[in-house]
Amino acid sequence: MGNTAGMRDMAGMRETAAERRNGSWIFWLGGRLARLAALLIAVSAAAFFLVSLSPVDPLAVNVGQAALGSLTQEQIERLNEYWGVGIPAGRRFLAWFGGILRGDLGLSLLYRRPVLEIIGEKAVNSAFVMAFAWIFSGAAGVALGMAAGARRGSLWDRAITAYCMVISGTPAFWLALVLLLLFAVQLPLFPVGFSVSVGVEASQAGLADRLWHAALPALALGLTGVSNIAMHTRSKMLEIMESDFIAYARSRGETKKRLLFGHALRNVLLPAVTLQFASISEIFGGSVLVEQVFSYPGLGQAAITAGLGSDVPLLLGITLISAIFVFAGNTAADLLYGILDPRIRRERRKGALL
Repeated sequence: MGNTAGMRDMAGMRETAAERRNGSWIFWLGGRLARLAALLIAVSAAAFFLVSLSPVDPLAVNVGQAALGSLTQEQIERLNEYWGVGIPAGRRFLAWFGGILRGDLGLSLLYRRPVLEIIGEKAVNSAFVMAFAWIFSGAAGVALGMAAGARRGSLWDRAITAYCMVISGTPAFWLALVLLLLFAVQLPLFPVGFSVSVGVEASQAGLADRLWHAALPALALGLTGVSNIAMHTRSKMLEIMESDFIAYARSRGETKKRLLFGHALRNVLLPAVTLQFASISEIFGGSVLVEQVFSYPGLGQAAITAGLGSDVPLLLGITLISAIFVFAGNTAADLLYGILDPRIRRERRKGALL
């Protein structure tokens, strides 16, 4: 009887612990969703009213000053109504936000197509560039940072540090221009621009053709993102190599390869993951200028076109999608924190239960 009662108590304790874990995750997820909703409302309102303050005249930009002189007053009034000229910003925002709540981002004023459809097309092109740049910058940054930190004061360390210092102050568009001149003009190894070859429809282009056109923009974007991760990894690596547990491992006769990949790599992963996911916003922002240099039809170039052409629905749609994209990256980083470091997972559970 005593054993049976004890087993029941242990089963009840396990069920209670499982319920607490499930409750903490639900609480954490609910908090994240609430933050996302508040973020999207704030971003959409700020972006909308900032665009409304723009001095750009949509009719003069998209119709042309000369063409406006030949239009009748009735035609000008129709164009003003189409572009929202003269309508109070608050009224336009409420109408636009009401469509957002229904899942409708509206119609692009320039393309005259649904905003979601245009974003979907452009996002496919940008995915090749940003995904490669993000993976390349993270992998290269960790590798260079570990190589520099493991050989402090060596030629490798000085060369990597010098590269990071130079590239950290180099604008992405300038590096894109240099790569364009070197590898597309002087050495025609890559195409000058666009996402597919000239004369080929985007729907008919193969994966190899798309990757070939995305290589230079992705390289320009990835090289500028290496320095931050490499320097932080180097700093963490120096701290690890001077720690007591590394000294103890050396005293046991462990090889340098074992020290680097068996002990040091595990400890530099957490800050590297933090910086890697935090760099998503930087990569997205840098893609705007890089895509413009290479005439690459992605989300970055679409945002510039929408801004210069006063296409408010498209510009705001891209802004919201980018905010969700960056927020998802930060959330993924938080989830990985718990996987890589159980202490963070335990603290999160304690905070949720308080």
